[in-house]
Amino acid sequence: MARAIRTIGHEDRLSLVDHLDELRKRLIISGAVLAVVFGFCLWQNHALLDVVNKPLNKQTRKQVQRGEGTVGQAVVAQQALLKLARDTESALAALSHPKSGLPAHTRAQLTPLIASLRTDVKKIPRTPQGEKPATLGVGEPFTTTLTISLYFALIIALPLILYEVYGFVLPALHPNERKAIVPLLTAVPFLFAAGVLFGYFVVLPAATRFLVNFNSSEFNVLIQASQYYRFAATVLLAMGVFFQVPVVILGTTRAGLVTPRQLRKGRRYALLACAAVAAFLPGDAITLILETVPLYVLYEASILLATFVRRPEAEPRDVGSAEPGRTDRPADDPEETDPSVQDMIDHVDPRL
Repeated sequence: MARAIRTIGHEDRLSLVDHLDELRKRLIISGAVLAVVFGFCLWQNHALLDVVNKPLNKQTRKQVQRGEGTVGQAVVAQQALLKLARDTESALAALSHPKSGLPAHTRAQLTPLIASLRTDVKKIPRTPQGEKPATLGVGEPFTTTLTISLYFALIIALPLILYEVYGFVLPALHPNERKAIVPLLTAVPFLFAAGVLFGYFVVLPAATRFLVNFNSSEFNVLIQASQYYRFAATVLLAMGVFFQVPVVILGTTRAGLVTPRQLRKGRRYALLACAAVAAFLPGDAITLILETVPLYVLYEASILLATFVRRPEAEPRDVGSAEPGRTDRPADDPEETDPSVQDMIDHVDPRL
């Protein structure tokens, strides 16, 4: 079990059985952590549901206040009924007053009616209802709660699960390769968390506002819980993946597939791609700008970091004897090294 909580050295030699045993232990640890976190999330499911429902509740509450949709009409009727009950109570109280001019036996009959009316009015809800998503099936509240708990459990347990994945894969890399790739892999959880937060506070409210209000006058908008949570999870996951752009760019730069100079030349295309991604997500013009700017900032930050972490170019052994356009070894030398990927792309090798 000790191997499953630390990375194996590159020089360690393991048999196939040892590798399978290590994989099994790491899967057990990941599953155990996920199960514990899932239990905690299931225990706190009310708080989690409140967090996910906030973007929807805000938009639904506005529709309810405007009296739109089935719930809005019900709230309008509810407020009208409360006002009618208060007016009726005031009228009966005025008629039961001794100076009203009514006979005493008539005023005596009004007193129990006022008490009964007050009791019934107290039963009418004072706050608008229906701002939460609806469930249509018998077991949907239970299954939806389990789904939300599992979503949050995966997000919370993701760092340790990724560590176990890294611990199993990284020993296959050379120490120099590990030195280059470990910082990139370490940034993945943080970038994913930043993308999820950006999606929750910016993209999801805008998408919910746009979709709920779109042509709402022609429909009785009733949000189903399972579909809304699936939509919210898709949006948050998509933003978490989009925020991995720096890792992809730095990885390709480090591998020599692209250069910072090529990335700078492609700025206009990158800006167009960021705008296309933002346009693909639901929202208005303001939301489009709010979504495009962070994505393009990530691209520019990736170029800046790629300038410092790009793969160093090989220096000639004898700078003084080197001639332009010629390599250190003859073209027919069998011991000549193969051209790099960057040389193939830039066509600087005379053999290409």
